This record gives sequence, C-alpha cells and structure tokens, in this order.
Amino acid sequence: MTNTTHKLTRRVFLKQTATAALFTSFGFLAHPPAVQTQKKSKIRRILTEPGPMIPPVPAILLTVNGHSEGQDEISVVWTFVVNGNPPQIGVSVHEEHVALQMIKKHGQFVLNLPTVEIVEAFDIVDMNSSKIMDKYTLSGLTRGKASKVDAPTVEESPIHVECIVFNTIEVPPVRTVFLAEVKATAVHEGVCDENGRLLVSSVPFFGMTVGSGEFYTMGDLVGHIGKSVGRDDIKY
Repeated sequence: MTNTTHKLTRRVFLKQTATAALFTSFGFLAHPPAVQTQKKSKIRRILTEPGPMIPPVPAILLTVNGHSEGQDEISVVWTFVVNGNPPQIGVSVHEEHVALQMIKKHGQFVLNLPTVEIVEAFDIVDMNSSKIMDKYTLSGLTRGKASKVDAPTVEESPIHVECIVFNTIEVPPVRTVFLAEVKATAVHEGVCDENGRLLVSSVPFFGMTVGSGEFYTMGDLVGHIGKSVGRDDIKY
C-alpha cells in the first residue's frame, strides 16, 4: 500500500477500489479467512414485540442550557453519527424530555461520553430525564463549560463533543431528531494520541445493548476499518 493511498479519504478510496472489490467477489483475488462465529440454531422466530434490536448504541449524556440561569439540563438521548467529514451527528429526543424545548431554544448542546466510573450517575439521569429538576445535584456530576459553544458540560466525561444544530426533523409520533455540526471535540489528556486518534483502551466507556437494556464496556479488539485493504489511518 503506497503513501498516496493512505492520504485518500475513506469514500474516495472505496470508489477507486470498487473494481478490485468486484474481482474479489468473483474469486479472482484471494478471499480473506472466514470469520469464526459461535454456532447458533438456524431456526428463526418472530418476536412478539418488534424492537430496534441493533446493539450496541452509544451511551451519551447530552447537556444544554436551561430556560433560565442555573437550570442547565442533562438528558440521555439516542445518538448517531451522520458524517465524519464534515463532522456531523444526530440526536433523537422524546417529547417528554425536558431537554427538547431547551435544544429548540438554544440550538446548541454538548455530548458527554460517560465511563464506567459514572455508570450509576448515568442511570440516575436516564431514569429522571422526563422530570424537571437539577440533574447535576441529583446525580452528583460536575457542571462545566464548553469551549466553543454556549452549553454546559459534564466534567467527569473524558470526551466532550460540542455541537450546533443545523436541521430539525419532527418524527411522529413522539420524537424530534436534531442534526448538528460538531464545532469542537475536547478530551482529557491521554484519551487520544498526538494525531487525535482515540486510544480506546485508555477510556473505559460503555455502550447500551438495545434489546437487553444492559451496559457493556468494549470487549476484544477484532479488527479495524480498512483492515481488509491494508489501511490503518481511518478514524471516522
């Protein structure tokens, strides 16, 4: 793999290697070894209750200015990546979340990555996301201030993703999706290397397993984006 290839963006690289992928699919290039998985029954059943069973999903604490001074809000919301470059994210907020009207009012917020040390505080916030009260006092988390946007932070979080809303989508019956541009990503020392690449083993973050309602930390490293084509430079 040449240095030129490593400088390409993920999308451009995929376009330029589409032909190679096609040949591979027909067996003209060597196939990678098959992934070893635990054998499960081939019998499939339809669950009584349908659900978005796509684990894991990010465990995120969203912080936003309140309606008045000193009433800042923390909420747990569904979060997803929209784009890497430009950096864009999305959050889905329920109509019962106190944060909903605050995000609409201010148009900016911070996504705070929780770690195992504050998993109980995370759950306290989550179980009270529809109630009007000071979540900082309730959970024992520390209020901070974002660097680039006008919003509070959770100081215990090693990663702050500071965002400004650029689009709002009403999703019936009870959700509003906010699409936002990431204006700054601020991290504790030791969380990333000198190139801004996340050092996963240094951050004991956890995800939510949709379908079981449990929290899990990262398991074994099993690969990375671009592994099959000899790349190791892709972050997003």
